[in-house]
Amino acid sequence: MFREYFEETNERLILIYADFHIHTVFSNDSSITPKKLVNQLVRHNFVKVVAITDHDTVRGLKETIKLASPFPDILIVPGVEISTNQGDILVLGTTELPKTPWTIESIIDFAHSIDAIAIVAHPYREYGMGDLAKDYKFDAVEVLNGESNSEANNNAQKLAKIMKIPGIAGSDAHRPSEICKFYTEVSASLDIEEILKSIKQGYVSIPAKLNSNKNNI
Repeated sequence: MFREYFEETNERLILIYADFHIHTVFSNDSSITPKKLVNQLVRHNFVKVVAITDHDTVRGLKETIKLASPFPDILIVPGVEISTNQGDILVLGTTELPKTPWTIESIIDFAHSIDAIAIVAHPYREYGMGDLAKDYKFDAVEVLNGESNSEANNNAQKLAKIMKIPGIAGSDAHRPSEICKFYTEVSASLDIEEILKSIKQGYVSIPAKLNSNKNNI
């Protein structure tokens, strides 16, 4: 775990909390406006970082980033949730879409070509790719998804261990009340490049209380 690494190297441990899976009204099934999202981040006590991951579009990024810009403690990570015939993929660190046709391999190649990261989204529920993810070089697995049940999330955690890659959490929010309900603890400053690097290197964890709360749902 990343805490032990920093203790051994005597480096300063800086923690942020991030919800890496948020949909805005630019996803046709979401009611979250960019303004509502930013307002909730302003009010939230500690989650100040979110990734915008609308379905197959990046049109919501510009407005959300602009609205967040007056607040130095808030960071919007640009991203997208790409739909493929084999399952959904989160790409974090992009303001553009990959070229079609979209396949698992082409999305991962696109992400890595621009120093973004590719994450297996909710692998064991609808639109997830399940065990197929094992055949590809993903950077992380979404091991705690706010829309998935406990069994699906437990299986996702097992998948990350088998693949030997980090696990992240996201609310998969489509309504304002869901924003930041699930989040990831990251050892990084408020810098997109540093956050992406920390995810890839495994300097992330899921707060135990989130797993406990989800298991009780």
